Amino acid sequence: MICSTLLAVEAAEKNGLFDLDATLPIIAVQFLLLVAVLNSLFYEPVTRVIDSRNDYIRTTQAEAQERLDKAMALTRQYEAEIGQARLQAQQVIAEAEAAAARIRSEKLAAAQAEIQAKLEAARRQIEQEKQTALEQLQQQVDAIAAQITEKLLGSAR
Repeated sequence: MICSTLLAVEAAEKNGLFDLDATLPIIAVQFLLLVAVLNSLFYEPVTRVIDSRNDYIRTTQAEAQERLDKAMALTRQYEAEIGQARLQAQQVIAEAEAAAARIRSEKLAAAQAEIQAKLEAARRQIEQEKQTALEQLQQQVDAIAAQITEKLLGSAR
């Protein structure tokens, strides 16, 4: 290589910068050898590394997108399930409230009926006791009247 460089310098001094003598093919061969060596030692490995890195990035992005799509689908599914669970919970609550209202009204009606029955029984008992008291009072009045009559008739005799 040093020789070819020296030849190129000598040729440049003699005939100018571009001289079409035997050095031009040597320089062309050197250039082609340099391109071949650089291609095999530098460009191909770098290109392989860049290509493999690009493939890795594309693969990773595709996997990430798939995972994101799957996560979004699961999120939509879970949100739908949560919505259904809320509706079911609201239905259960409404049914429980309706059942509680029905039971409350039934118990209230039963309590009112029981109170009415006890009130009626108390009225009958009071009426019966009143009749008994009036009968006893009538008997006592009759007895006292008989005693008074007997005393009046007995003292008049």
